[in-house]
Amino acid sequence: MHYKHLWFPLGAVLIWAGNTVISKMSASVIAPEDISFYRWVLAALLMSPFLARQTWAARAQIRPHLGKIVVLALLGMVLFQSLAYFAAATASATSMGIIASLMPLLTLVLSIKLLSEPPTVGTLGGGILSLLGLAVLIGRGHPLALFEQGVVTGDLLMLLATIAYGLYGVMLRRWALPLRTWQLLYMQVLMAVVLLFPGFVLGHHSPVTRENLPILLYAGIAASIISQFLWMRGVAYLGASRCAIFVNLMPVFTVIIAVLALGEQLHGYHAVGGVITLGGVIMAQVFRQRLRWRRLPG
Repeated sequence: MHYKHLWFPLGAVLIWAGNTVISKMSASVIAPEDISFYRWVLAALLMSPFLARQTWAARAQIRPHLGKIVVLALLGMVLFQSLAYFAAATASATSMGIIASLMPLLTLVLSIKLLSEPPTVGTLGGGILSLLGLAVLIGRGHPLALFEQGVVTGDLLMLLATIAYGLYGVMLRRWALPLRTWQLLYMQVLMAVVLLFPGFVLGHHSPVTRENLPILLYAGIAASIISQFLWMRGVAYLGASRCAIFVNLMPVFTVIIAVLALGEQLHGYHAVGGVITLGGVIMAQVFRQRLRWRRLPG
């Protein structure tokens, strides 16, 4: 392993952290349904000159898997990012980044059910610890206040978005579609455009302006294409397990960018909730010993 290859997953995670802040910035300049649609349209236009011909040539191999491709696009590109854009209206970028850090843990939990992977000590302990950290974060330092004041809508939407993407990762692994990586990504982008089109037509129509154009370019190019390329190269050189560790840096990067770019204040509950949540995620990845259930006598 060459250390220069570490820049691939590191760069991808840094772009994703920036995209969380970009999602927050978009809340005041463009409607969520519009940026969701424009983002994938831009990605499709940029990818088509390189992938359209070879993808069309492989249509016979792709056709049997169209239903699964639609589901993957719905989970990973429509629900995840659209819910994040709606969440940005009421949630801070700092909270969104910390909640998104639960993704590796949620993937492990979902794998127990959908991939029949046995639960581990880390999954159980990490899950409990992360839930505690999430309660501290969403409860703004007072977990019991959730029963009285309720949950901030944006935090809940971001949690649903993270669950959707965790399910996306699990289904991607379960189905293991026999298609080239870039062709599979391209097909998902096209399906996302189709699925988002009705919402775009029926929703608010925000014009592309000097204010929101940089946000669209970042979302459509950096977050949709460049980060994916960097991540795939990282997995190729380092392996999926090593790359997954870098996801733990996402909330750290998000907080730094949010403070610098948005002037968000870092409160004590952010630090406490974030450290507890991140500790649970790391625990789930490190402690892989399988749980052994003892049957009660009789």
